[in-house]
Parts: sequence; C-alpha cells; structure tokens
Amino acid sequence: MSKELSVNHLLGIEPLSAEDIHLILDTAKNFKEVINRPIKKVPSLRDITVANLFFENSTRTKLSFELAEKRLSADVINFSASGSSVKKGETLIDTVNNVLAMKVDMVVMRHPNPGAPVFLSKNVDTCVINAGDGTHEHPTQALLDSFSIQQKLGTVAGKKVVIVGDILHSRVALSNIYCLKKLGAEVMVCGPKTLIPKHIHELGVEVSTNLDDAIAWCDVANMLRIQLERQKDKYFPSLREYSNMFGLTKERLDRIGKPITVMHPGPINRGVEITSDVADSDSSIILEQVENGVAVRMAVLYLLASKIKLKSE
Repeated sequence: MSKELSVNHLLGIEPLSAEDIHLILDTAKNFKEVINRPIKKVPSLRDITVANLFFENSTRTKLSFELAEKRLSADVINFSASGSSVKKGETLIDTVNNVLAMKVDMVVMRHPNPGAPVFLSKNVDTCVINAGDGTHEHPTQALLDSFSIQQKLGTVAGKKVVIVGDILHSRVALSNIYCLKKLGAEVMVCGPKTLIPKHIHELGVEVSTNLDDAIAWCDVANMLRIQLERQKDKYFPSLREYSNMFGLTKERLDRIGKPITVMHPGPINRGVEITSDVADSDSSIILEQVENGVAVRMAVLYLLASKIKLKSE
C-alpha cells in the first residue's frame, strides 16, 4: 500500500481516494497506541509550525487539533477571528499572508464560507487542512467517524450506517457520506423531508423519513444535532415534535431487538436528537470518537507534513 497521500492538502473527503483514506486510518491506528502510552509525545513534527485559524467558533475540533499538534511536537500558533483584524475588514488572504510571514508550514482552518480552504490553497503557498467550511465539508470528522466504526466493528466495508438529523445544513453528513461510500459501507440518511437535500440520492444513499425503520435497518446510527444557528427558516413545528419523531431513545432501541452502535459528532443536545440514557449507554461510542479524533488528526498532520519535508529536501 502507498505510504504517501495523493493530495498536498486536506480540503475535503471528495478529492481523496479510498487508498488515501485507508492510509490515514492505518496511520491513526499507530498514533492511537502512542497517545495511550505513559509518554504521549513523538518528535515527528518537531521542525514544523502549524497555525490554527478559526474564523468560526469551535471547542472540540480546535482542542483536538491543538492536542494532536502538540503530541507530534509541532510549534503551534492559535488565531481566533473574534479578536483579530478580520473584524476591522482585513481580507482572508491578507490575514493568512500575515500569519505565513511568520514562517508557518501548515494552516488548519475553520471558516463559515463553503470553499474558503480551497480558495486559500490556490492563493497561498502552504499546506491547508479544512477543519470545517460552512455547510460544505468537515473531513477530519468523517475520518474519525469511519475510524471509530472500524475500531468498534472491525471494518467499515459492508456495514449499514444511517445518518440521522439535519442533513441539509450538515458538513459532517456530506463528508461522512463520501468517506463511508469510498470505504464500501451502505449509507442511509434519515430526518424530516424539509431537512433532507433534494438530490441527495444522487450520492448513492438511501433516504428515510422514519427513524424506527432506519435503526431497524442499520448497524450504526450517527445522530446529528439540529443546527439552529444555520437555519434561517422553520423546518419543523417544534423541537419537542422533532424529538418525538427523530430522537433516539432507549425505548426505540429496545423495540428493534438487536444491538446497534450509536455515534454523535457533538456537541450533543441531550433530550432532542438523543436521550442521556442512550448517549451514556454501552451502545454509544461517543467518547471513543473524541479520543479517536486526536489520533486521526495526528495521522493527517503527520502524512501531510511528510510531503512538506520531501519537497524541501
């Protein structure tokens, strides 16, 4: 198998080959062993400087990337748009060029506009990792979700995965669909008709508006939160009604009479898309996803940094 990624940036899952994804997941397996050792640091990125540019609020993704960078011994710069010159009207390229003038090798960027990381990668000479761009993609979340399924069930290929909730506004859903399909899983999306994009079946996924049918079909249920901050219109009558129809409860799981694996990218709205007794149950791998996120992001950083080092030699 190739030991090198076919891409110089991680802008989304769509540009990756199945071989790229397998390489990232195999590398993450090694890093998961590293972060469970008494000494959790390795010197792999000792001469690399990484800038975390977050133009949109984030807690888990930002912390996960920062921890991954520090575990690899990188030098880390953190930039938050809320306290920056962006507020004064500075353009994206000017902001990044100012950061790059500090001799940064890699940029991890979250941005509210879809396509911002692609735009950046074409206009600045540095490696760009997309940490979420608007409603477009969130590639490292999809990679860690697939890695978590692989760790729990042994393989992703042939597994039936349902993604439940706000598919329309979710970058996690789109990246997951691309990733799971490339790894050979069967994928279904489930939610209110108003929250399912019109042409989603063209991505090779099944569509359901009945949660009971969907969980009876699946091996894995990935529960997404309702992204109220991205919704300009009212897509369903109330959160209570949404929860009654699409909330995952213990009663629902007991009715299907078979074990399934429950996931959630976080943050969880307990009592809306998932109840506490399900989120905290043995079926749930939500906390494993958090741990796996650090290993997967270490793998992505390491593999892309290897390409930077090859270029400079």
